[in-house]
Amino acid sequence: MDAGDRQALARRTPGAGLKDFATDIDMKRMRAYRLGRVQAELTARGYGAAVLYDPINIRYATGSSNMQVWVLHNAARYAFVPAEGRVTLFDFHNCEFLSRDLETIAETRPATSWFYFPAAQNTEKRVRKWAAEIHELIVKHCDKTKRVAFDHLEPEGLRALEAMGVVIGNGQEVMEHARCIKSADEIACMRISISVCEAGMARMRESLRPGISENELWSLLHQTNIAMGGEWIETRLLASGGRTNPWYQECSDRIIRAGELVSFDTDLIGPFGYCADLSRTYFCGPGRPSDEQRRLYRHAHEQIHTNIDLLRPGMTFREFAEKSWRIPNEFAKNRYAGIAHGVGLADEYPAIVPWPDFDNGYDGVIRPGMTLCVESYIGAEGGTEGVKLEEQVLITDTGVQCLSTFPYEEALLA
Repeated sequence: MDAGDRQALARRTPGAGLKDFATDIDMKRMRAYRLGRVQAELTARGYGAAVLYDPINIRYATGSSNMQVWVLHNAARYAFVPAEGRVTLFDFHNCEFLSRDLETIAETRPATSWFYFPAAQNTEKRVRKWAAEIHELIVKHCDKTKRVAFDHLEPEGLRALEAMGVVIGNGQEVMEHARCIKSADEIACMRISISVCEAGMARMRESLRPGISENELWSLLHQTNIAMGGEWIETRLLASGGRTNPWYQECSDRIIRAGELVSFDTDLIGPFGYCADLSRTYFCGPGRPSDEQRRLYRHAHEQIHTNIDLLRPGMTFREFAEKSWRIPNEFAKNRYAGIAHGVGLADEYPAIVPWPDFDNGYDGVIRPGMTLCVESYIGAEGGTEGVKLEEQVLITDTGVQCLSTFPYEEALLA
């Protein structure tokens, strides 16, 4: 390789946070594991293939990503994943080169986009072309069945494929169950994402002072994530003072005052696309927290740790919910929607609801290799403030290991 070739190669070399290549983690092994999980689920459910539009599912199955947030709401990129063999990726215009080094992908073709924005009155014409391309792959790869799982599919595409004899199934079910058991390489990626998230949380804690706005404080988490190779944050859940109750108010330009609580939920997609979903509540000094602020915080802390201590492999969701920490009546109206949920490339299966709501939930089994976020929100109906806490844990063969490490507020636990 001459100097010009070396220079050209150097100019094309991505950072470790931009592609799932070139790190101490064995990315090739991780990609093989994840594709294997998808194909095992397809086979177990009698599907010949899956067609995936959700960019998180495409990334899980292939290791390929491109404009992740944009394609969340523009169906411009999809993948045909056979139950056996390698994937055919349909990518956005002139982006085929992005996945040329991935061994999971046999072929990359230009996508036929037929959502309304690019297609408009040409939608039906494009749907026919798209359906013919998908049907060609079904005939080639699915010898025994025309049952194909789709994670997203608009009605025009559904009608076109059904007219060709294709039986459409629920691809989201396939992918959620595939994604829920993590390999060691995935856990290593997740630990990196959590480290980035906690670095941002530390910057937020150090910068919290009277006079800073909620938006300014929240921006520090974004900046840290991007600077350290992360990708995006799924919500803006940060609130201060009276805006902490009820929960789910996103951050604003409100100025934080001394003596107030500041609660937030990170929902951060960090390096390699892995999620760090942590929550904390800070006290904005100077001064000392009130007795009421400490009471709320101690309840939330007790709920989190009681429920973490309960978790074990083989426990059913129903058993966990039934044995979980009981929310005092004064906080029941504003209780959080879940006591635990899965986490991987984003929030995912399972979602375990509090015992009072379990008739509207579902059962299942907590298994080794699952990563869960254990949640608490404590705030009385009509109360002045509320406390949000959340930890990210790994279910092991013998119990549970906490992956998140960020400290609690000593002044609020005193």
